[in-house]
Amino acid sequence: MTELRYHVLHETHYRYAAPVSTSRQLLHLTPRETPRQRTIAHSLEVSPAPAERESRTDFFGNLIEQFAISTAHDTLSVTARSVVDVTRRQIDDQPASPPWERVRDRLRQVGPAPLLEPCQYLYASPHIEPMMALARYARLDFHRDRPLFEAAHGLMRRIHRDFDFDPEATTVSTPLETLLKQRRGVCQDFAHFMIGCLRSLGLPARYVSGYLLTEPPPGQPRLVGADASHAWVSVFCPGTGWMDFDPTNCLQPDEQHITVAWGRDFSDVTPMRGVILGGGDHVVDVEVTVMPDDEMPSTGTLSTNAQALEPE
Repeated sequence: MTELRYHVLHETHYRYAAPVSTSRQLLHLTPRETPRQRTIAHSLEVSPAPAERESRTDFFGNLIEQFAISTAHDTLSVTARSVVDVTRRQIDDQPASPPWERVRDRLRQVGPAPLLEPCQYLYASPHIEPMMALARYARLDFHRDRPLFEAAHGLMRRIHRDFDFDPEATTVSTPLETLLKQRRGVCQDFAHFMIGCLRSLGLPARYVSGYLLTEPPPGQPRLVGADASHAWVSVFCPGTGWMDFDPTNCLQPDEQHITVAWGRDFSDVTPMRGVILGGGDHVVDVEVTVMPDDEMPSTGTLSTNAQALEPE
């Protein structure tokens, strides 16, 4: 099996118009352990220094970190560093799967051993509302007796073909109905849309957040801070488990995808969210770098973007 090692640097910098007296934050920045992924190292630097800090596991099994700052501050810097090993998939491109209707019907059955874990991803969530319009869109690929993998793969391809990537077109609160009409958005939107289609057919699907190794233009060096968080979709198949699909890039996630967390939708796995007292208007800068181990600088460390917190 081929294993690749990555170094991930995720920097978040807040600048506030007025002092913040109290800040409490919750972070999903620690990569998960999966059958194909191991977290070799992870560290978190916070400035100003927190008065309280703890780590725990959330309802979905994601590792989360929390901290509280009780001293007045007008900037906040959070730097997460991770070293992750990812193993290339060894399964067939099209694993055997039952007809999608059989999966749907099995999950509707009440028996001695219900599939409780996937069933929690069958229903509406804060950003995903199953609806008939989504079911109609999905039905173009979910033909009668079509294997689940084949149908989900077809849906992924069609979303990639029908929707344009446009970072200015949506916000985190853009409804799926609007997305269906305008057909423009970002990876978060495309993941929400595909999940909504699957759930509208009675199939369990979850939202996966993480990172994607991007390739620089030919002849150009890989730039620090040029990457971003990414999102894709998992659909459950009895006997096979969770199958991943990336509608933004029209591919099955493999060794270039690094999994951080999963949940019902983006609201369950937000990289950083919290509450503050004070602050007024603010500016936030987020920079992500995913660097293969063999491209790391001789120092063995990715430098942080320290100037992001310099006053104007």
